[in-house]
Amino acid sequence: MRFLLIIAAMLSTSLSGFSQQYYLFVGTYTEGPFYNGTSKGIYVYKWNGSNGDLTPMSSIATDNPSYLAVAPGGRFLYAVGETDGNKPGTVSAFAFNKHTGQLKLLNTQPSGGDDPCYVSVDEHRRWLTVANYSGGSWSAFPIKLDGTLAPSVQFDQHTGNGPDKDRQEKAHVHSTILSPDEKYLFVCDLGMDRVSVLRFNPASLKRPFAAVPDSIIALEPGSGPRHVVFAPEKPFVYVISELSGTVNAYHFADGKAKEIQRISTVPEGFSGGIGSADIHITPNGRFLYASNRGDANNLAIYAIDPVSGKLQLKGFQNTGKGPRNFMIDPSGHWVLVANQYSKNIIQFRIDQETGLLTPAGTIVELPAPVCLKMATID
Repeated sequence: MRFLLIIAAMLSTSLSGFSQQYYLFVGTYTEGPFYNGTSKGIYVYKWNGSNGDLTPMSSIATDNPSYLAVAPGGRFLYAVGETDGNKPGTVSAFAFNKHTGQLKLLNTQPSGGDDPCYVSVDEHRRWLTVANYSGGSWSAFPIKLDGTLAPSVQFDQHTGNGPDKDRQEKAHVHSTILSPDEKYLFVCDLGMDRVSVLRFNPASLKRPFAAVPDSIIALEPGSGPRHVVFAPEKPFVYVISELSGTVNAYHFADGKAKEIQRISTVPEGFSGGIGSADIHITPNGRFLYASNRGDANNLAIYAIDPVSGKLQLKGFQNTGKGPRNFMIDPSGHWVLVANQYSKNIIQFRIDQETGLLTPAGTIVELPAPVCLKMATID
């Protein structure tokens, strides 16, 4: 009897974690080609982890919040203002009321360059970094105790180009991503085919990020690195490249990366337009997913070898058009995809043994969704 009670308790705990409810934040494009001002800005939903139901909670108007970051604890949200050069790029701080599901603008700072497209926050909510795509730069901002942003104290301008004359005519910083231990910042530059690795010192008030000697990851010319993701509790990091449609796998230790594999994100013989975008790993570290826009409009699915870190292609899952961003829920049972051009969010259940995906859950229609983030409901 005692054994059965223990098993029942374990199952109850497992199912409780699986059915946890979260707030889902959706960043959108509010202006520019195809959008016609139909989106308000940031949308908030309540998401049910047992069945994928999405319940609208609120929205707040803000210009082109194309990338979001939820601060640890879920009480503050940060968003870029990617204004396509029409107005200076910005980054904004919002307070989030976890009881009402409402956002409130706190303040806005210049991002330091045109078209900011990525924002991240450290685990202690002391620093924020933002990538300026068209500006070819990135900036670091102190975060005050009340969640507001102080002016930038560190600004790094990249200079250089790549062989693709249309997309790599100059530097294009696409992301600023902290390693899981937060000792390093990875800065992807699509225009220069490189990922810079910087050491992070959160106690430094003037320049918290410093270059690590001989740490630049140089990718194949014309790759266009966009985002990186880290294997949980393993010394592996993976870089997705937008222009070449590839994932590069590296062994990473002490600020240095050693390449172990380069693998395609599109089917063999694929001849259409490539536009790889986002990359994520399940919380258990078993599977990696990479999104393709262009003519593929799918997710590539890989199994991760736990010893070597190498990827084995398992298959592809069709999505809507323009899967610019997607996320895996904290339980590792769901993938949610933001389809920029299909104008919807679709959901898939993850097969825990194979990593393959099955469409399920509520489909939400809204204009140009391009970023998904979650926070727990307390």
